[in-house]
Amino acid sequence: MPRSHPARSYADSAATQGATLSFPTLRTPAGPVPADAPGWNPQRGSAMSAHRYRPAHDRVEVPLTGRAWPAARIERAPLWVPVDLRDGNQALAEPMDTPRKRRMFDLLVAMGFKEIEVAYPSASRTDFDFVRHLAESGAVPDDVTVVVFTPARRELIERTFAAIEGLPRTVVHLYTPTAPTWREVVLGRSRAEVHRLVRDAATQMARLAAARPGADIRFQFSPEVFNLTEPDLVLEICNGLTELWDAAPDRPVTHNLPATVEVATPNVYADQIEYMHRHLARRDGVVLSVHPHNDRGTGVACAELAVLAGAQRVEGCLFGNGERTGNVDLVTLALNLHTQGVDPMLDFSDIGTVRRTVEDCIRLPVHPRHPYAGELVHTAFSGTHQDAISKGLAHHARRAAGLGVPECEAPWAVPYLPVDPADLGCTYEAVIRVNSQSGKGGIAHLLRVHHGLDLPQDLRPDFSRTVQRATDDSGQEATPKELWELFRSTYLAPGEDGPLTLGSWTATEPAPGRHRVRCELSEGDGDDEEVAGCYEGSGNGPLTAFAGALAAAGHPVDILAYAEHGLASGPDSAAVAYVQCRIGGATYWGAGQDTSVLTASVRAVLSAVNRASGDRATS
Repeated sequence: MPRSHPARSYADSAATQGATLSFPTLRTPAGPVPADAPGWNPQRGSAMSAHRYRPAHDRVEVPLTGRAWPAARIERAPLWVPVDLRDGNQALAEPMDTPRKRRMFDLLVAMGFKEIEVAYPSASRTDFDFVRHLAESGAVPDDVTVVVFTPARRELIERTFAAIEGLPRTVVHLYTPTAPTWREVVLGRSRAEVHRLVRDAATQMARLAAARPGADIRFQFSPEVFNLTEPDLVLEICNGLTELWDAAPDRPVTHNLPATVEVATPNVYADQIEYMHRHLARRDGVVLSVHPHNDRGTGVACAELAVLAGAQRVEGCLFGNGERTGNVDLVTLALNLHTQGVDPMLDFSDIGTVRRTVEDCIRLPVHPRHPYAGELVHTAFSGTHQDAISKGLAHHARRAAGLGVPECEAPWAVPYLPVDPADLGCTYEAVIRVNSQSGKGGIAHLLRVHHGLDLPQDLRPDFSRTVQRATDDSGQEATPKELWELFRSTYLAPGEDGPLTLGSWTATEPAPGRHRVRCELSEGDGDDEEVAGCYEGSGNGPLTAFAGALAAAGHPVDILAYAEHGLASGPDSAAVAYVQCRIGGATYWGAGQDTSVLTASVRAVLSAVNRASGDRATS
């Protein structure tokens, strides 16, 4: 039995009252908690008028039984048909002119699209003129088919055929709304009248095409709002057109079944498509196409499930432009296949150029979080993500080397990156970026990639705390350049500019395994007169001997850890040394840089001593 909820008004909470007053236009849900709600769910009934809407299962008839699509797999790309130049263009506040349309058309051809819907030629002079431009300029490659769009009206069909004169390969796309609400409210026609309207238009198209025996003209039909139309009516109309247009495998008819307005979960659309796939006549002479919209935010899922259900062709737009919430996004769909090891048969190797071209043509931005193409989609700010990605990239490099193949050919398996950014023409520079949410792994990665620093594991959390303080204070992202400057000022500068500074010094090995350091040390804080002295220390190594000299100067130090590496190959390259020291009961890291490893190491120890002195001075 679910436990009961306390019987009290939501508005009784003083804290909630304060929150409500902060947003006076919102109606904070204050209805009863459902009697069967579990105790962990205190959500209350809202004032939203959900009762005005009918659930999909009351609006959509799906007679499918024994569905097969849940067990199917997508193993090859469907025929992609971009509708950016027609459907997407109609959704723009400022539709594209011919130069912008041509630029978009050239982009689509370069990416590998072979069937492109280019215009609604009877809708405007601009669209008509663009089709004429394609026909007269020779812009259409031999293997690309142009699609033009027309409603089922005699004079508009005539205008459409006038526009395609001279084009070698064309699909004429006929559409009519068929769903009950559209029939009754928009068209004012019965089922039989809509069927007759479509058949008369299709007959006219067949006649006009027959009058052009040298042209390759095929036909497409879309029952607009298919997903809310009775399945038997769609089958009746589509099968009638299949026969009228004499569909055959070498001259197929396209039946495009649009989810013009999303009204149900994607599985419902998949059921509808599979039902049509099973029952369409002359199935080998029919190209089954889908055209999902994104009203519920599931356009991509609808398209993918529709392909599982038998769809062979998908209409959509680059980055999902279109009326309302847009058409399905072909970029996401195609790259989803790419990440499953299926060739999308489109090229996205320079996705930045694709994105910028589309933005310029349609004058709408692509969201920075847009799948695959957004400026931030390969970027990690979170510390745990950064650490995993950094380790994953290093593992990928080692794996490629072990296989004896370039990294771009090695199998991809890097945490949090479903696609290799390099496949899309993106660099790794922006994969890891640092803000107040970032961690030691990401910071170390950026310093290694951009500045050649390989921070020891135990140093990373120490520097991470320094970075976090800086980003918390600024509220801004830290660039790789800023990280380097912070590292330099924190660990390198204290070893070079005091308050304890190193003058002349020598390191010798009087006997095997016995080292001696003699040095001049000066101490001052910039305001007081510096005190200089010469000191000597010995030990089993030069750093131990230098620690002895520091102790003689009144600065005892124990060296706990040491690491060093070169910043580049070659005898003249700089080296960086890192040391962890115990000073006055606390541990401090220092770093030094020089072409001499020993000099870098001595500076690193001096840095740790000066950092400890700085802490004592401020405590």
